[in-house]
Amino acid sequence: MKPIRVLIVDDHTLFRSGIKLLLERQTGFEVVGEAGDGLEGVKRAKQLKPDVVLLDLHMPGTSGLEAIPLLREEAPQAQVIMLTVSEDADDLLEALRAGARGYLLKNIEMDFLLDSIRRAAAGESVMSAQMAGKLADTIRTPQSDSAKPESSLGKLTPREREVIAMLASGASNKEIARTLDLAESTVKIHVQGILRKLNLASRVQAAVYAVEHGLVLEKPN
Repeated sequence: MKPIRVLIVDDHTLFRSGIKLLLERQTGFEVVGEAGDGLEGVKRAKQLKPDVVLLDLHMPGTSGLEAIPLLREEAPQAQVIMLTVSEDADDLLEALRAGARGYLLKNIEMDFLLDSIRRAAAGESVMSAQMAGKLADTIRTPQSDSAKPESSLGKLTPREREVIAMLASGASNKEIARTLDLAESTVKIHVQGILRKLNLASRVQAAVYAVEHGLVLEKPN
């Protein structure tokens, strides 16, 4: 199998060097480049065509949030993972809305980072468990049924509502399948149907949508 090509975008040189060294010691990863700010990262991504971009949030010049839409335009093949110290729920939501594939905190374990890069390269959404909790906590005051845009939610079947609610709680396809007693392939079909009906681009956007509209279930143990 070809190694996963990774671009690291962070304004701290020592942090970039540490991540690069970590990845180069693992089988299946190739660090194709580094950048110290968002704009440089976009240029490098366009040139190097990485599979995954590890992107810091707050950087001088062009921030990570500002770089996401540029990356989607200039390097659409790249999956963007925010790798940041920010635990702010607003930063999380902005990054996901902009099109980030995932949101990880810099205090995660090495194995979790490696697994997240693999999953993101395969098209899955990834998130630190702590941030998945914050995503659910953004429901400060649940909307009343009359305030929800039922014109969109009404397109979903009862089963699709269950699936999208579990997406919002951070559950994987395997966990959803086990909880709802479905085949994992059936869950994938439901997810595709949800994205199509709600005109969303990714599982992460579906999770944000569910949180914003009060469709959240507890993640299975």
